[in-house]
Amino acid sequence: MDQAALISLVVIFFLLMLSGFFSGSETALTAASHPRLHQLEKNGDRRAHLVNRLRDNQERLIGGILVGNNFVNIGASALATSLAITWFGEPGVVVATIVMTLAVLIFSEVMPKTYALRHADQVALSVAPLLRLIILVLTPVTVFVQAISRFAFYVFGASRRHGDLVIAREEELRGAIDLHAHSDDEAATEGTMLRSILDLGDVEVGEIMTHRTVIETVDATLPISEIIAQVMASPYTRLPVFRDDPDNVIGVLHGKELFRAVQEVGDRLDELDITKIAGLPWFIPESTSLHNQLHAFRLRRAHFALVVDEYGALMGVVTLEDILEEIVGDIDDEHDIPVAGVRQDRDGAYIIDGAVTLRDLNREFGWTLPDEQASTIAGLVLHEARLIPNEGQSFAFHGFRFDILRRTGNQITSIRVATRLS
Repeated sequence: MDQAALISLVVIFFLLMLSGFFSGSETALTAASHPRLHQLEKNGDRRAHLVNRLRDNQERLIGGILVGNNFVNIGASALATSLAITWFGEPGVVVATIVMTLAVLIFSEVMPKTYALRHADQVALSVAPLLRLIILVLTPVTVFVQAISRFAFYVFGASRRHGDLVIAREEELRGAIDLHAHSDDEAATEGTMLRSILDLGDVEVGEIMTHRTVIETVDATLPISEIIAQVMASPYTRLPVFRDDPDNVIGVLHGKELFRAVQEVGDRLDELDITKIAGLPWFIPESTSLHNQLHAFRLRRAHFALVVDEYGALMGVVTLEDILEEIVGDIDDEHDIPVAGVRQDRDGAYIIDGAVTLRDLNREFGWTLPDEQASTIAGLVLHEARLIPNEGQSFAFHGFRFDILRRTGNQITSIRVATRLS
């Protein structure tokens, strides 16, 4: 073997190793854990910072890797073909094609990518400095290739919007949560809470609020002694205060503030003015998302808000606890009433007030009644029946039987809910 042939073999071997480097780097940087590298960067790891910056511009990263990988693969194949023709003549083309296909497949693709998949984080951290330098050198070629690719995408109408990327990342996160949730019972509970956090932006306060028909309010025109007795008997800390009309809410009375004022005046209860003790009401639209409302609660350092519809009419109340329960499940204390308005009949069916929310029922009993079109059990019946049913009518949908027990005016006030087999 002459010196030129030996040099050609060494160069081919070197190019194959470079090809393996590019292939392994691409796999490692794609498969490396985003959360772990983010945490390493926060802890001051410079290589993790470099990996994250490379992945910030994925088009440039993948473009640079592919340009380098194709360059070395084509170069190695060209040299091998030239050398094979020198040794074997015309049949050398076939020999070079077979040998280089096997060599590239085994040593430049399968082996480096398999290793990179098994050690993605470590490989990504190791190759990042050298890969950054190579991408900088190849930047002019990469930019030219990207420009052609984008033009081709534009011509064929194939473009990927930023919104699509956000959705894809959220789906990736949800998938990771689902994988984690299947590991054990504790992980399943954690997965439920994490999914609930992601859903906060999709749920409106109107879906979880306590409806106006079941909220407890205080009439400001009542004698102060009756108001004190009502507050003491109530399981709630904060009560809306109205004057003349329940829709005319003028304040929110906090039990602690009332009792502090009573202590200050002693026996002179007639001197108390309930409107001065009550705090200012905070009204929010029913279309507010739980994510925004939770942020608003934090900014205002408040725990209680009154929900109104688009016409300004009072629809109900929502509290900080209501939103937290959407994440962690029910938070009951000794004064709470588990799903008020629900009682179980002897045959296992449930007698439910029409104003009970679907989310409360689903969470309490593990049901899957849809809450996209209606927030209460009565609203669901109206939506599915497409009419205002009479007492005694029955309907079957979503795996349940709904018997209308009581109706007041156009409002369904009591429903018997059972499985179809009951």
